Amino acid sequence: MTDLFTLAALVADRLDTINGRSRVETGLRILKVTEEAGEAASAWIGTIGQNPRKGVTHTTADVAGELADVVLTALIAIASIGHDPRQVVTACVGKVAARLDTAYGPPAPR
Repeated sequence: MTDLFTLAALVADRLDTINGRSRVETGLRILKVTEEAGEAASAWIGTIGQNPRKGVTHTTADVAGELADVVLTALIAIASIGHDPRQVVTACVGKVAARLDTAYGPPAPR
């Protein structure tokens, strides 16, 4: 099975083949992250029944699936701007882990 980061790069390459990689196309891939985030927000609203006309329309599993779409779409956008998604995410994880250690100390052993 292809791992997440490799898949994101493969999808970006496939989109390049189909649509090219113009500034407009790249911008649309970045905007797609926002579209997917909106779908996650809509699903959450559906889990709590915030819209009285619609009631409860989604589950937390639906929300989780939409959030996974956000993650994959963001990785594809990273690859589309010429960066390695694995390296970018690894650097981000390191930065956040360092902040956590600074703010809260190292994690307790499990």
